[in-house]
Amino acid sequence: MSAAPTDPLLARRDWLVGAAGGLGLLASARASAQAAASPAKAARRQAPVASATPSRPRVGLALGGGSARGFAHIGVLKSLDQAGIKPDVVTGTSAGALVGAFYAAGWSPWQIEELFLQVRESDVADFSAAGKRGLLTGDALAALVQARLKGAQIESFPIPFAAVATDLKTGEMQMLRSGPVADAVRASCSLPGIFVPKTIGGRELVDGGLVSPLPVEAARRMGCDVVIAVDVTAPPQPGDLSGLYEVILQSFDIMGRALSNQEALQADLLIRPETGAYSSSNFGVRRELIQAGYVAAQARLADVRHRIATSTPAMRAR
Repeated sequence: MSAAPTDPLLARRDWLVGAAGGLGLLASARASAQAAASPAKAARRQAPVASATPSRPRVGLALGGGSARGFAHIGVLKSLDQAGIKPDVVTGTSAGALVGAFYAAGWSPWQIEELFLQVRESDVADFSAAGKRGLLTGDALAALVQARLKGAQIESFPIPFAAVATDLKTGEMQMLRSGPVADAVRASCSLPGIFVPKTIGGRELVDGGLVSPLPVEAARRMGCDVVIAVDVTAPPQPGDLSGLYEVILQSFDIMGRALSNQEALQADLLIRPETGAYSSSNFGVRRELIQAGYVAAQARLADVRHRIATSTPAMRAR
């Protein structure tokens, strides 16, 4: 039965559609970013990814969650790429899992930027099909990632990758390092109450931000000697908290910031873009957020180079 026009859930439909795009950080665009890329950008895409050698430490890039603020990850990737800094491992939580998946799959930062600037929020919203356990099923998000990455399996990526999710029943962190990337991203982005949980391997999985919003530990487990963490969260902002979505998102902002601060202590280097001026549900400032990430990374390039140059490779499990 259709809800009455005064149903508050439908009254917030457009808002929730936009929120879903940020929670998954907008999985894809209808037009191929590869076709749109210029020759110069194509050349950057084809640049080989450096791997750790006996004389160089294994470098990990840990991309944190942050809904719409996750656009800032793209700017960070652009800065590092221009500087010739290539991670050996990428880990991501929620928004960071989505951006990280495309990068680990071989997309250049400029290709990812074009993709996410073109995407429509409605491409990942399946509101009308949602069940009782979430406002959105998340299937549209997974389908778009599946299409853009051509059904790729994580283990086939040129850069080792892990998407971080949370086991809903046990509360344990789950590192998704194999299998369909679309399922892994879908699970990592499944904000409780908004997305229906994703079942993988018999486990019901939800947003990784519940236990690891800044996936430094995941990068360590994958044998990284130097971990560069990118935290796009910001202190909770005052504002309208009159609705369900506002309460959920504010709660996650509070929890995520506190956990991110703890995880940041375990990183070798922290890049923290200035995202506080932008709401985590504001998708009209994509370019501004990308630029914020670029500026923040540029300011840390000397530190990144120094840390990598002075670090000694450790005998870690690969």
